[in-house]
Amino acid sequence: MHGVATTAYRRSSAHRSLRAQEADVFLRVNAVLRGAYSDNPLARARALADNDRLWSAVMGVLQDPANGLPAPLRASIMSVGHAVKRESARAEPDFGFLIGINEQIAAGLSGV
Repeated sequence: MHGVATTAYRRSSAHRSLRAQEADVFLRVNAVLRGAYSDNPLARARALADNDRLWSAVMGVLQDPANGLPAPLRASIMSVGHAVKRESARAEPDFGFLIGINEQIAAGLSGV
């Protein structure tokens, strides 16, 4: 079953731009963050971990010398990433802030 799902995803993503696929990742993480507003500490921890992994990946790509984005833009996004990571590390992170940042990034990637 896993192979079928992977093949279907590859076929569907082949027709979408890389930026659209990247925006989708931010939106998917946001769906998990929104679902973590409950009192379930495990759901909250998982949502924060997913968001942290996403931002760690983004920041890693931005640090790559081969990254084609202009240096000032990379620095700005890195600054946002650091703010997201600081917020996530708080005892009571502001999920609204995290969701808002991800929505803004997704909108920028989507050209909205």
